[in-house]
Amino acid sequence: MSSRKWDARVQRAGELAAVHPFAAEGLRFYERLARFQKSLYSEFEVACGRSKVARASGALRREFDPFLLLPRFASFLSLIVQIAPSPLSHFAGELGEQSDGHWREILERFWDAGSGSLASIEPAEALLSWIFLQPYAEYLADYAEWRVPNGTPSVCPLCGSKPQVGALRPEGDGGKRSLICSLCATEWEYRRIVCPACGEEDVHKLAVYSAKEFSHVRVEACDACHSYIKTVDLTKDGHAVPVVDELATIPLNLWATEHGYLKLQSNFLGI
Repeated sequence: MSSRKWDARVQRAGELAAVHPFAAEGLRFYERLARFQKSLYSEFEVACGRSKVARASGALRREFDPFLLLPRFASFLSLIVQIAPSPLSHFAGELGEQSDGHWREILERFWDAGSGSLASIEPAEALLSWIFLQPYAEYLADYAEWRVPNGTPSVCPLCGSKPQVGALRPEGDGGKRSLICSLCATEWEYRRIVCPACGEEDVHKLAVYSAKEFSHVRVEACDACHSYIKTVDLTKDGHAVPVVDELATIPLNLWATEHGYLKLQSNFLGI
């Protein structure tokens, strides 16, 4: 089951890269990242097992295993040097020359930040930490036994991270909205007419924008806090993979930026 979801991301990235040339470079980059992340995830399954572990809501970030993670960080940096755009590739090369102790420090700093401010973390360090730790967090989430809290939390109820993208999944004659965590990929239900950044409920302050070339993806923006998130409508395209389709729809980001909205959570491409 776990390998199939990673395979779906890789396959979708390749499909969209062929359809949307303007996003092809970023999608090819993600495709190679996802292959590496899949291998990491599989290694975590082998090393730690596939049994469910009881975890309290919001407590996933209390778990950090440097002995599991650090031996795999060098190969990750080597991959980034090979496939990343020039600035990030150069930074990864410099980071690769640092000590294990420095690697542990930056990974733990990012892990402990949660949904709080990352202002004290170098942006490139934060991005590399996020990409590397994402399959670890997803492994912990997939093998967690936990109780979903009541209400509709605006951050991930398991690890406390911001949502990366929204999804509309078929339910009855319509679609049920959910948010997908940017770190551990946990998906949780969220009311449709509510801003996930500030909780605004006034429909007149919640703008929606879509483009005909991406009819299944839309910008959901808030005029109260001037933030936005993209939502992928699987009732319109059942083959979509939200975290991948979000990467491919760059023109929607441009529209949102031009209209003064700030994205709730940037993606692996820094967009």
